[in-house]
Amino acid sequence: MNASQPVLALCARWAGLLIATLLLSACITTTEGGFTEKADPKEALELRVELARKYIGEGDWENAKRNLKMAYEMDPNNAEVHEAFALVYQSTGEFELAEQSYKTAIRLNRGFSRARNNYAAFLYSQARYREAAEQLEYVVKDSLYQARPQAFVNLGLCREQLFESAAAEQAFMRALTMDRTNSIALLELAVLRYEAEDYPTAGKYYGTYRTVVRQQSARGLWLGIRLARANGDADAEASYALALANLYPESAEYQAYKRTQ
Repeated sequence: MNASQPVLALCARWAGLLIATLLLSACITTTEGGFTEKADPKEALELRVELARKYIGEGDWENAKRNLKMAYEMDPNNAEVHEAFALVYQSTGEFELAEQSYKTAIRLNRGFSRARNNYAAFLYSQARYREAAEQLEYVVKDSLYQARPQAFVNLGLCREQLFESAAAEQAFMRALTMDRTNSIALLELAVLRYEAEDYPTAGKYYGTYRTVVRQQSARGLWLGIRLARANGDADAEASYALALANLYPESAEYQAYKRTQ
């Protein structure tokens, strides 16, 4: 690893936020209504889970738990109920219960890709990158999983944290074959190519990244500075440095930049 290694380590902070974005991606917006005695049991269960996920999205843990308890009483072996419980427990800091619920959901439905992906996010947040990657390896094999491109991105982020650059690069490239405008995959491929001293390829990925984001992240600007230096482009370096100082003065990337002055 070169001088950018500390910055790669910083990826864990914001990548953890990124990988966690899928946690509530399936939340359903609905309104609570009454349940009659004649309601179809399956439909009633689904509505309770939908309401629980709505409340999870709003951060209303008590109402989420209330609906999930009702759903559990209807069917204690429903994988979606246990996954939703896991989301609540994870959000309220009850990590042992969260992990237990994730494992139960997966045991009840081994092909439940969303639960595996969310469990991977949980493991990633605890720096258990190897275990997170193992879950994601299952997820990316599910060709019908709607969030498969992001799952490949998440797998790549795990591989980066494990210092498995080749495997990370492969995962990010797979993500781009399905979503050519994925800004995270583009930036991470640019970083990996920069670290391999393949500056032309890094520049191509970075150039595409710049076209698909409205505003570069601190990580993106710091990479732009280093690429500009590698290419001897003082004007571009100064421009990126000014943007980094103005937009992210408290960032670790800006502190890393100042140490190189």
